[in-house]
Amino acid sequence: MPRLPTGALRLLVLISLVNTTGTGLWMVSSAIYLTRFAGLSIAQTGLALTLTGLVGMVASAPMGYVADRLGAREVFVAGLVVQALGTTAFIVVHNIWVYLLIGVPLAVADAAQRGAKGAVIGGAVPPEERVRTRAYLRSVTNVGIAMGSALAGVALAADTRWAYVAMILGDALTYLVAAALATRLDPIPRTAHTPGAPRLTALRDRPFLVFVLLDGLMSTHFGLFEVGLPLWIAHRTDAPTWLVAVVYLTNTTAVVLLQVRAARGTDEPRGAARAARRAGLVLFAACGLYALSGHANGVVTIALLIAGALVHVVGELWHSASGWGISFGLAPADRHGQYQGAYAIGMQLGQMLAPVMVTTLVVGWGDPGWLLLGAAFALAGAAMPPTVGWALRNRPGGADQPTPRLDMAAEG
Repeated sequence: MPRLPTGALRLLVLISLVNTTGTGLWMVSSAIYLTRFAGLSIAQTGLALTLTGLVGMVASAPMGYVADRLGAREVFVAGLVVQALGTTAFIVVHNIWVYLLIGVPLAVADAAQRGAKGAVIGGAVPPEERVRTRAYLRSVTNVGIAMGSALAGVALAADTRWAYVAMILGDALTYLVAAALATRLDPIPRTAHTPGAPRLTALRDRPFLVFVLLDGLMSTHFGLFEVGLPLWIAHRTDAPTWLVAVVYLTNTTAVVLLQVRAARGTDEPRGAARAARRAGLVLFAACGLYALSGHANGVVTIALLIAGALVHVVGELWHSASGWGISFGLAPADRHGQYQGAYAIGMQLGQMLAPVMVTTLVVGWGDPGWLLLGAAFALAGAAMPPTVGWALRNRPGGADQPTPRLDMAAEG
């Protein structure tokens, strides 16, 4: 991983490392805990996770607005504290209704802390450093999740209710530590609302919403590594199933080592849009390599899958960096919270659609599905530069300029 930054950036990196270590604990253990010890069936678990995901998506922009109004640092800390308390409460879940009673407020708190974190970056980090900061944080996210997953392996080996409870409490503790660290961030000026002016301007910004939808479509490629590719390898190729782990490790390692480097040139919207266009073409090429693997044998199959994974991760790195550059670059300087919240809607929508979309196209249709999916990535990427151009033409003050109807209130 690249050399760590200093100052506020180092503090954000440390917060992310702590928080995502807990995320790794919960990601690995949640499905087993809910179905074996919390009284939920497999179908109920899927439904509950989908419902809380929908709540988080709907709450993203409004909670980002709250962060702008009440103070990004304060909402960030509050969101983390609520998540710590809610996560702890998971130990008493015994049916789907109790899970939803806890999980719905948790989804809102998660939306709040995510939007607030974006606003903290937008307010505390110079424009030319924001994408680089996001790149560092994404690299650290992969490290943290890997660490949490490794720790979870110990509890999974024990496979007792108390082992899973220990992981839940460990996750809750990481939220509290992250919240304590976040109190050391400098306060971000609050945005005062002018009576009569629209509140959720990000949801009225048509070119920005088009960008969000295009980015959401492109983000379905994450579902390839998580769902589509493992099923493709297991059911449509002659490759050994252990190759799934190799492909996943290749992706994770590349993100940790290369995300900061891949973000170069994406710190302003037009450069970021060009990176999105490149990402779409590269993802198209990766889909072609994956499709070819279904017609190969032995070593050639393995070579094509690994080559596809390497090409895929290049597209992933460019796509991630482009989204950060565009979302920060198009947001007015006093509304980073709600714009980052709106940007997250696309990613969340993509994550919700990805399992059905990639399994239907890839596993169900084979070659035509791969080509259709790759073409969708390429077209979405190609649409980014004109969409960004449209957005910039609709910003009379240019990117990073506050809208005149809103005033900046000093932190009190």
